[in-house]
Amino acid sequence: MADVLDRLVGQDAAVAQMRHHVRRPVHAYLLVGPVGVDLHEAALAMAAALQCPTHGCGTCATCRRVLDEAEADVSVVERAGVTWRVEELREAERVARRRPLGSGYQVVVVEDVELSTTGGVATAATLLKSLEEPPERTIFLLTARDLPAALDTLVSRCVVVRFRALRPAALVAALVAEGADADAAAFAAGAANGDLRRARVLVRDPALAERLAGWRGLPERLTSQLSGVMGLVDEIERGLDAAMAPLVAWQADEAERRRAEDRVPGARATGRREQEASDRREQRRFRLEEIAWGLRLLSEVYRTRLVEAVGDTPGPRASERARASLRALELVAEAHRRLGTSLDEVLLLSDLLVSLAAA
Repeated sequence: MADVLDRLVGQDAAVAQMRHHVRRPVHAYLLVGPVGVDLHEAALAMAAALQCPTHGCGTCATCRRVLDEAEADVSVVERAGVTWRVEELREAERVARRRPLGSGYQVVVVEDVELSTTGGVATAATLLKSLEEPPERTIFLLTARDLPAALDTLVSRCVVVRFRALRPAALVAALVAEGADADAAAFAAGAANGDLRRARVLVRDPALAERLAGWRGLPERLTSQLSGVMGLVDEIERGLDAAMAPLVAWQADEAERRRAEDRVPGARATGRREQEASDRREQRRFRLEEIAWGLRLLSEVYRTRLVEAVGDTPGPRASERARASLRALELVAEAHRRLGTSLDEVLLLSDLLVSLAAA
């Protein structure tokens, strides 16, 4: 019989490990996976399995509340900026000290813990303190994209569960099984970077091919004029807004489904507020993933140019094209690194396009 962990398609090894631990849990787990793996969904699925009386049936009221982020004893602690602040992680500790309202656990989800090692003040020590002396009925679910050496002590306090990016074939199979056209599924899978939920949104998006062409055509349209650069940035921003539309529509459909299922008026209002906050977080993640996808497409264009320049007849012009292409690749890679630590996407894109025009 399917359970809540079956939502994690293509993660057999991680799911087997999680199924084992939800029956005899320890105080802290660290879910690790590359960009493209939906660690947020994985954390919620494990939280549901921990709280469910039958370890994650996926259909009971407890499972539904956890997955809808409306369960009082499962808290997703949020950060306001691009790195964790001490007071935010102290809030995680405060929540962890609460006694569960129900018969299960107090589950505290802290995402992107690698960002506790960056910024002006490293805050990993604050989180470590919470993990060293947790209350008996509290379980931490942490997530991370990578494990820098600065996290070694924290990692040693957790059971590490490793996820892997889904291959395009697995994404296509899942989308087709859900009723998608095979060609549309293949196209969406190629743009999803291993993320099934993103693929489910993209397969609904009729403008996906247009955005792909737009990113790939950017190098030919670059101009040294600032007005021209800002025009391109505005165009990218409009594309990002359009890309969000299928996700927002899907979230609205899910909200309608939840309202139809929920018959408790008081709980419905609280759940709606929490779900709206969750939807905003997902929209932000999706927008960043969309920019990251565009940057990967730009890298492909400049990598092809570099290969062509190297293969040309040796001479000053070929050397200059090769140097320009290599410089462009470095600029795009730097923009990709900044993406995870910048709150201003317009500034990031403007800086990138101005630099590429001058390369």
